[in-house]
Amino acid sequence: MSVRRFVGANSRDVMRQVREILGDDALIVANRRTEGGVEILAMADDAVDQFDPSPAEPSEVSRDAPAPAAAFSLPTQPDPLEAMSERLLREMQDMRELLSRRQPMVESPRGTQTTYEYLLAMLVRVGFSAELSHEVLEALPEELLTQEGGHDAASAWLREQLIARLKVLAHEDRFFDQTGIVALVGPTGVGKTTTTAKLAARFVMRHGTRPVALVTTDSFRIGAHEQLRIYARLLDTPMYALDAEQPIDELVGRLQGKQWVIIDTVGMSQRDQRVIEQIAHLQGGQSTVRLVLLLNAASQPETLEEVVLRYRQAARAAGAELDDCIITKQDEAGRLAPVLDIVMRHGMRVLFGSHGQQVPEDMAVATPSGLIDQALSASSSTSMDQCGPASAPSLPRWSRDVLGQGRRLTSVLTRLRQRVADFHRLEAAWDIAALPSVVQDQRLDTLLAGAEATHDAMGVVWSPRRNERNCDWSMPDVALDDQGAWLALTRLQHRQPAGWQPRLAGCAADIAVHLLPTLPESDALAWLNDQRLTWVSAVNASQRVHCQGERPTLRTLFQESTLTHRVAIRFRGQRMQLSTAYVEAHDATGNAVLAWVGDVCDPESSKRVVRRYWLTPARLGSDVVSLLFIQLQSDGLSALTKRAWQQLKEADGGEVSSELRLLMASGAAAVASHLDLADDDAVQALRADLLRLLGSQRKRRDTALLDALVHVLMARDAIRQLGSVSREDLI
Repeated sequence: MSVRRFVGANSRDVMRQVREILGDDALIVANRRTEGGVEILAMADDAVDQFDPSPAEPSEVSRDAPAPAAAFSLPTQPDPLEAMSERLLREMQDMRELLSRRQPMVESPRGTQTTYEYLLAMLVRVGFSAELSHEVLEALPEELLTQEGGHDAASAWLREQLIARLKVLAHEDRFFDQTGIVALVGPTGVGKTTTTAKLAARFVMRHGTRPVALVTTDSFRIGAHEQLRIYARLLDTPMYALDAEQPIDELVGRLQGKQWVIIDTVGMSQRDQRVIEQIAHLQGGQSTVRLVLLLNAASQPETLEEVVLRYRQAARAAGAELDDCIITKQDEAGRLAPVLDIVMRHGMRVLFGSHGQQVPEDMAVATPSGLIDQALSASSSTSMDQCGPASAPSLPRWSRDVLGQGRRLTSVLTRLRQRVADFHRLEAAWDIAALPSVVQDQRLDTLLAGAEATHDAMGVVWSPRRNERNCDWSMPDVALDDQGAWLALTRLQHRQPAGWQPRLAGCAADIAVHLLPTLPESDALAWLNDQRLTWVSAVNASQRVHCQGERPTLRTLFQESTLTHRVAIRFRGQRMQLSTAYVEAHDATGNAVLAWVGDVCDPESSKRVVRRYWLTPARLGSDVVSLLFIQLQSDGLSALTKRAWQQLKEADGGEVSSELRLLMASGAAAVASHLDLADDDAVQALRADLLRLLGSQRKRRDTALLDALVHVLMARDAIRQLGSVSREDLI
């Protein structure tokens, strides 16, 4: 069924027609007023997914009226309303496909349990909601999907997934070294007064008593002032009382010289309308107050859900953020999973965990591994239906699904920052691209200067000194970390000096490995050898060496050789097999070298894809073979960079400088290749999550990872443009 047009004298008339023909669940695609009344385009809701955009059909009037004789048929102009409706429906189809994408449940033989079923049962048993459980298990790697549950690899994978989703305070010092006003908010009995004392004690232990002050706004609870006054007396810090309706600015004058102020607020039920007033008073003055929500780990899941929703709504109404929380009464909770589930689903950050009444001993900085291990160690017979909030107010279904996508995006970015040492610099380059073009060059200079000052690189894969085919730019050089993996911030060729020796000598002292695209001049080789640096040089088959009194080309030297050393590698995004051999020789200046040959072959057909040659210093021996792999694997970086360059050029509309665009494209290519080449458990999960964000299946994994990474960075940039600020102190 396609979109249908309805016309009536007024809205009531036309809606009556829609309901009579399409039913009460009809989808209104577009509407507008016309000279004759109101026009609506509508379709049945169940037809959205089968909608096939096609040229607009002629209207009912034109279809029924006979065409006059000898009339010429002029091409009809597209109706703007219909064009808009088709665009909206396409977007709706895309959104439905995105939100309905779920990990398929795998049928298991009778009497057995798949890994998916085993992990789902584990999450439900300890108290995680069905919503979060399914969301986490969407990323379950295919190699684990159909195996029988219960093995260590599946449990370890699940643990890492949960740890990656839990945001915590990276360093305790960052909380206590930032001067300002902190207000603890939350329901009655959650432990705000005791937590106030614990935080104050930790601050006093670091900075002494003089800079700190305690404030209470709790004038309702009997003995509330006296309880906090006892703690203040023990800590030798002043305590002030503030009326619940009194702006914080009225107290600021009495707090001169106090660098850190903590407010113990009135405990209020999340259903109390005064919650909004309380937070509005805290935020109503000139002083900025940092809000921290206390969550009782022993509360029921539906209560915790309601607390988070209501208090965050109150904070937004006051123009404030409420992203930090402290988990209290962990020692009283039978299960920790419900509170962690809510924290993760709402994207909150856990600062501390409290597990007793002793001040300050019974409070610790939150660690993801510790909290997740405690949550998974719980045992309960709770059913899946009991794991989530039942009657508590919740977000609409579409909001929860979009938040789920947001959590996956955040998780991917967090793990990329952990995985690639300088990924934050690639993000900084994307930030610069969002600025006006007049300031981009200046900010780029600052970024590159900062990168030079801090050395993350151990080696450099130097690119050929020529423009890429059909491009007006040359491939930047790519840096390696101490594990031989690509770094994200590349080195632009045109910013480097001419000549190999000046370029090599201009590198930081920490760069000990140089993978060269061609054999440099004798003075550069002499410099590399004098510095005892590691180098590998790709050479042509026509390169000559001195070997056993002769001077053959490498093609001739290895013509009859048998290549015995075989290893599996990834080459240009595909699984290949590399076979190598080497002989001892001397170069033109008499330096002892090893001459290498390598064949890259298809492992299934054994057909040779390419043959390559290298020279390496003899002093390094055969261990240098691992560097040959790295240089071979860099072969696909230029193609990935071209792909990213074109995507960015189409997206930025010429607003980004060519130099910055090249840095962004080559950086994305380097990170995508890094993820494609690595093969540990953590990167397998990261790849799976990244590709699921892309959605569609691709034949080549390296290009799919690149497209997904560009998608992630563009989405991150769009979110930042809308005002969401990344929190650099999260881990």
